[in-house]
Amino acid sequence: MSRAPNPHLIASRRIVLAGGIATTMAGLAACFRSEAPVDDQGRVRIRFATDWRAQAEHGGFYQALASGAYEKRGLNVQIIQGGPGVNVPQLLASGAVELGMGSNSFIPFNLVAENAPVKAVAAFFQKDPQVLIAHPDPDLTGIADLHGRPFLLADASITAFWVWLKAKYGFTDDQVRKYTFNPAPFLADERAVQQGYITSEPYTIEQVGGFEPRVFLLADEGYPSYAAMVLSPTGFARDNARSLRSFIAASAEGWRDYMNGDPTAANALIKRDNPEMTDAILAQARTAMNANAIVEGGDAALYGLGTMTADRWQAFFDVTSQAGVYPTGLNWRDAFTDNYLPGRG
Repeated sequence: MSRAPNPHLIASRRIVLAGGIATTMAGLAACFRSEAPVDDQGRVRIRFATDWRAQAEHGGFYQALASGAYEKRGLNVQIIQGGPGVNVPQLLASGAVELGMGSNSFIPFNLVAENAPVKAVAAFFQKDPQVLIAHPDPDLTGIADLHGRPFLLADASITAFWVWLKAKYGFTDDQVRKYTFNPAPFLADERAVQQGYITSEPYTIEQVGGFEPRVFLLADEGYPSYAAMVLSPTGFARDNARSLRSFIAASAEGWRDYMNGDPTAANALIKRDNPEMTDAILAQARTAMNANAIVEGGDAALYGLGTMTADRWQAFFDVTSQAGVYPTGLNWRDAFTDNYLPGRG
């Protein structure tokens, strides 16, 4: 029998926005080396920073590493796990990593707003795993029924998916309560609504609270954000186009194998980097990703893993700019490029 999970361990990734780095990014853009180094075997070295501690939500990247998908394409990839004190855009700005992981579509848009030379080059989650969690209640048939209830939200969430929720459902800021990534306040209040990821918090609540919560996946209600994106400085992409395409192709192979094949080797690497991970946590997260078509649904089913479309990016811009998060004149197309996806370029 597996131990009860640590709710702080498997709390969903913090929504780390990209604010406060424009000067650093712009200043370094012209001077840090954009050509990737090569190891003594002639492989291009790429350091890839994830957005949180190693977990199943990074499984495809670890699968590509474990299976040799990166190596057979001439790459020497090092996965650098994130955590509560890690800011991926800052790592990219300083040249500490060549590529990084973006948790949601706000991050590339914030980078555009700050004139930072970084773009999303692939999106391996077609659905953002963000959910709202409520206690079981037969009167709850959809998100619209959550009017008047207290919402436990992290600070960053208030300027992220909460903007979309208010615009779509008319929720108000007086419903917001502080969320500290601890399920206890939610468990104590049967009317409370808590943020989370489909891959983590519902499982925590089942284990700790002893009941199956009501879960609403925002993506299934029209929330247009991508997740698990690969972020690349424009200089790196320009000077290492072949290697970047190889990294994305290998990552797509890794995600396909992780979701449909044997994840054992990838999970072993995940547990090596994050020893607090358990087989039970990893298994339930992978099951949730498959059940909700997080990786292989949407446009990925038509155009391949990692796919991004201008329509999705514009939909995200429309709702956030109309809510006043971004100026209506923002060049949202600078947030992404599909030039390096398999079959492009």
